[in-house]
Amino acid sequence: MTMVTLPPLREVIAAHGLRASKALGQNFLLDGQLLARIAAIPGDLKGQRVFEVGPGPGGLTRALLHAGADVVAVERDERCLPALAELSEAFPGHLRVIDGDAMAVDAQKEAGEGAHIVANLPYNVGTALLIGWLEAPLWTPWWQSATLMFQQEVAERIVAQAGSSAYGRLSVLAQWRSSARLALKVHRSAFTPPPKVMSAVVHIVPHAAPEGVNAALLSQLTAAAFGQRRKMLRQSLRGLPGALEALAMCDIDGERRAETVSVEDFVRLARALGEIRG
Repeated sequence: MTMVTLPPLREVIAAHGLRASKALGQNFLLDGQLLARIAAIPGDLKGQRVFEVGPGPGGLTRALLHAGADVVAVERDERCLPALAELSEAFPGHLRVIDGDAMAVDAQKEAGEGAHIVANLPYNVGTALLIGWLEAPLWTPWWQSATLMFQQEVAERIVAQAGSSAYGRLSVLAQWRSSARLALKVHRSAFTPPPKVMSAVVHIVPHAAPEGVNAALLSQLTAAAFGQRRKMLRQSLRGLPGALEALAMCDIDGERRAETVSVEDFVRLARALGEIRG
């Protein structure tokens, strides 16, 4: 795609009187080189479809468009829509903006099969969106990769390994049928206004799901196990029908705590739980 000359993002923000909304979890990222690096993480996006959540004034959107992507962006902040409309005019036919809440939008329907998800996710809904994408009952999913910015603490939980303090339910959900890596750390000073915490970009690629495992059961299992992570498994799983029997079937010591159980063992537990429940 031919490079389009655009005014600096700071000028766009000033022209439209935009200020980041704490209520919407907004922090604007303005560094063009950094945004280009994020857009490059999924690989060559020329001619690819990208689903973006919370584009704000369109910083990352610009980088994706310059990379040759066709972008579907969901923005609930009506103040940002005029700036995004200008960007759509600069890239005719390559940007469609949906005025709405990403939590209520059917991303698969809007973006289509095989799209990439690339987003600087709003802090207040980022984890909920990711869990929704990871818990899809049908696999492989509609998206072929997800490149997502989170608070660094959340990003580290997504990629954490068993035995580490960051390891938890999000780690298992992200890794049991996907590969997840921490692709880029982003200093708080890169944002306007600077958040109180550091950020990081995680890249997730789905792969074949283990056979005989129900995603909903694994979700229930991890919710119970990590909901009381200081307790032994036999205590935290007591209220989940069949879970203690599954522990015995898998020869997993009930006195262990959830953070010591590997992703593979949680998969075995979920498979056994499914067999027990018929």
